[in-house]
Amino acid sequence: QVQLVESGGGLVQPGGSLRLSCAASGIIFRIANMNWYRQAPGNQRELVASIGSGGSTNYADSVKGRFTISRDNVQNTIYLQMNSLKTEDTAVYYCNAKYLTHRMNDSWGQGTQVTVSS
Repeated sequence: QVQLVESGGGLVQPGGSLRLSCAASGIIFRIANMNWYRQAPGNQRELVASIGSGGSTNYADSVKGRFTISRDNVQNTIYLQMNSLKTEDTAVYYCNAKYLTHRMNDSWGQGTQVTVSS
């Protein structure tokens, strides 16, 4: 059974930091491309950051220089370090795993709320 469990969300003031975690089970983590998406009220879900199986990373322009994605292939966990948070970063953040076996596998976590407000 695939499980992606996010944690670390919460309320933070503008300029503050949060670190999100996503613990994965039931997937072939070492070959998975792991992603963080977010969805704000009234908006479409958007890709925030990705990390490939080899460690290569990509970021949305809106978070470059502020967010860092990383992965631990021993703990089967990814992280999103979010610094210099802005009110527009407020959203539900979702962990996503994509990997190819005999078919494309695409799994999602339940999401964690991040609220940036003074």
